[in-house]
Amino acid sequence: MLLSPEFLLQLLQRFIKSSIQIKQIHSLLITNGDLLSIRSPSTFKWTTTLLYNALIRAYLNIHLPRTTLILFTHMLSHNIPPNPYTFPSLAKAAAAITPSLIAKPLYTQAFKRGVLADPFVQTSFINLFSQSGHLSCALNLFDEMPEPCIVSCNAMLDGFCKNGDMDSAVSFFKRMPKRDVYSWTTIVNGYTKKGSHETAIRFFQMCVRDCSVKPNEATYVSVLSSCANSDMIGGLLYGKQIHAYIIKNQDEITSFIGTSLISLYGKTGRLQYATKVFQSLTKKEICTWNAMIGALASHGKENQALEMFEKMKIDTCHPNEVTFVAILAACARAKLVEQGLEYFQSMLPEFGIVPKMEHYGCVVDLLGRLGFLLEAKDFINRMPFEPDASVLGALLGACRLHGNIDIGNDVAKSLLELEPWQCGQHILLSSIHADVANWEYATSLRNVMVGVGVEKLRGYSMVNWM
Repeated sequence: MLLSPEFLLQLLQRFIKSSIQIKQIHSLLITNGDLLSIRSPSTFKWTTTLLYNALIRAYLNIHLPRTTLILFTHMLSHNIPPNPYTFPSLAKAAAAITPSLIAKPLYTQAFKRGVLADPFVQTSFINLFSQSGHLSCALNLFDEMPEPCIVSCNAMLDGFCKNGDMDSAVSFFKRMPKRDVYSWTTIVNGYTKKGSHETAIRFFQMCVRDCSVKPNEATYVSVLSSCANSDMIGGLLYGKQIHAYIIKNQDEITSFIGTSLISLYGKTGRLQYATKVFQSLTKKEICTWNAMIGALASHGKENQALEMFEKMKIDTCHPNEVTFVAILAACARAKLVEQGLEYFQSMLPEFGIVPKMEHYGCVVDLLGRLGFLLEAKDFINRMPFEPDASVLGALLGACRLHGNIDIGNDVAKSLLELEPWQCGQHILLSSIHADVANWEYATSLRNVMVGVGVEKLRGYSMVNWM
């Protein structure tokens, strides 16, 4: 007995986030011919449009944006008319793949179908154009809206921030007739991503003073990131104040807010605070474990970091790429070569994680710190891709540590080909020769720097009084 399209549509809406059921229902729709125009009389084509819309949204929900867009091409080839509910999901799918290539053709389709008057469609394309770098197109579309709602305004505001145009973002923000928590969070996050951490903190303080707005999880995560990365002495002080504000105003500290607090206290060397936050969390995401492991590893608590990794596995939390960067770095600092190599070799077979450049760099650092320079060089030669400056820099640093001029010269040559204008490799190679009293060559390297206009960055000191 064939299942009716209406019943399959209900099933699809019920299992909208279940990958297996979505694919099974899709197969039934294909088998029944429910997605073909020849099986859909004009009076019932709207049902087929609903089926396609549900499938498009379903595949987007299970993170298959390419399939979402392919479904749209099938829809067009079978003469099934899209409606205003079709395009918002398509715009999100396009933004997740290659927005710069798809944005304008998709907009053309929406224009041809006469659905651009719909505010949801307009807002979706404002997001898509912003994501693809077509900020002027997004602004033109926004200006065409007769009465833009707060959601559309926030989309345009986010577009300015995503493209780094914070002056236009603030100007637009001040002209908005109404601002909600998403408006404030967008500005705070925009300044955080641009590295203007003091300004991000200042806007958060203004948000708190606005009685009509209560910060949400995303607001806290953004401002705590600014506190953690701020060069100013007050970064930790503001972070503590925000922590107190969260305790006072939130029912609980979520895993993502907790992760941001752990990162803040970890970067500022307050491990006791980081540990206390970690232990207080009822639910820990993988990013929470990574933040705690990284905090321990970067402050001389390598063995504790490795113990935390074992606890994470017992807690059935699956490690990811970031976890192994922290673990391999901990092994390098603790000079645990065998254990570090075991972790590296277990990544793919045990956890299904393909090692990336950062992982190879950690292994080179691990081998180099103990003087296994030939092994490190051979490891680089066996990498499945060409090493970048971070990997070669780790080996060059090890060459200086152990006074190996021969390998140091070879590595420095490769580094200078990659980044000829970086001062670090010139100075490091010069220092290697200076350490073995080869003053003439060390001086010549410094003169080469002057000749090609490479300047050494000035160092500075900062006292943290907290």
